[in-house]
Amino acid sequence: MLSGIPAPTRSLGLAGLIPFIGLAVLAIAGDEAIRAAALRAQIGYGAVIVSFLGALHWGIAVQTPALASWPRMAWGVTPSLLGWVALLLPPLPALVLLAAVLLAALVFDEFSFGGDDRRAWFLKLRRLLSIGAMLALLATLISIVVKGAV
Repeated sequence: MLSGIPAPTRSLGLAGLIPFIGLAVLAIAGDEAIRAAALRAQIGYGAVIVSFLGALHWGIAVQTPALASWPRMAWGVTPSLLGWVALLLPPLPALVLLAAVLLAALVFDEFSFGGDDRRAWFLKLRRLLSIGAMLALLATLISIVVKGAV
């Protein structure tokens, strides 16, 4: 499943899921103080990660200036702005927003990199990491809704 993905990218990418999953576990199973701290930490980490996903497009434009189109550059800043908004929102809408941005970033990357065999490994990894992060955020969200407390 992860064949063809460079080892450093694969290892560091998968390690990037640890905070999403670990904080979801704490936000679901911890005592009240732990849950609250884990929730804020998960939202903060999600905001940082979506910013990173947008920045990838700026990095591509730096390497290949011909790819510095308005849509790519505009998208490159959008996740950062939405991640910042998530930091300002109450937890439930923040979790929804971050999951939606992760999904939108994946869709944008599918259109941006799809069909480029040199970057097929990247999309394979992006799908796995995005789905893992979204599931962790949604597990936290569901737990909050079910427990009725933030």
